[in-house]
Amino acid sequence: MTMHMGRVFGRKHTGALKVRDFDFEVKAVGDDGTFSGYGSVWDVVDSYQEIVARGAFTDSLAEIAAKGRPVPILWQHRAGEPIGAWTNLKEDERGLWGDGELLIADVAQAREAHALAKRRIVTGLSIGYWVRESSYDEKTGIRTLTKLDLVEISLVTFPANDDARVEAVKFKLAHGELPTEREMEKALRELGFSKTRAAGVVAHGLTEMRRRESDCDPATTTVLKSLSDTLRGFTL
Repeated sequence: MTMHMGRVFGRKHTGALKVRDFDFEVKAVGDDGTFSGYGSVWDVVDSYQEIVARGAFTDSLAEIAAKGRPVPILWQHRAGEPIGAWTNLKEDERGLWGDGELLIADVAQAREAHALAKRRIVTGLSIGYWVRESSYDEKTGIRTLTKLDLVEISLVTFPANDDARVEAVKFKLAHGELPTEREMEKALRELGFSKTRAAGVVAHGLTEMRRRESDCDPATTTVLKSLSDTLRGFTL
């Protein structure tokens, strides 16, 4: 399998940077751009058949605090569009909680995000993270993520594990990870492809790439980059 190597907080990671979505559970977004919410919750099986274990962020939060660097709020997981920062990140009985501040006085995209969040049009929080340690239960087919390195927490349009959206597919491809056939087909449909054409692209492209990936074919990396560059040209 082709792997993407990365380094966060001075630690090597094997595998692709991943995203995970949750409901944007806030009572209100303040006029000053402040809000609070859960970036992750414990013991919920998501569409990846994965669970975040209690305490999964403990080491990562300690390292972040030692660095004195805030965790960024990104817009739709776009690394080039930071719109604010998280403070007071902590683990409680439910999950990873934090206070966010959108830099509405200084960043144009933050002002747009603020307006959309106040109207409840943008209703999602999604984390970007590296898997440090995990375990797999062969009986249930569920993977438990026991140690994660937190990279960012984004505001996203769709909450609750809606990983079929175009931005999530773009993000996966850009970081060397293949989306599922269902995710890719839905993303292509959102971009205007007919059902038949989208299914055909997936059947003749993505399925073949999955076979190559399992065979450790280095050509997969080149094809992934090409797909990522192509999708990046589309906007929602």
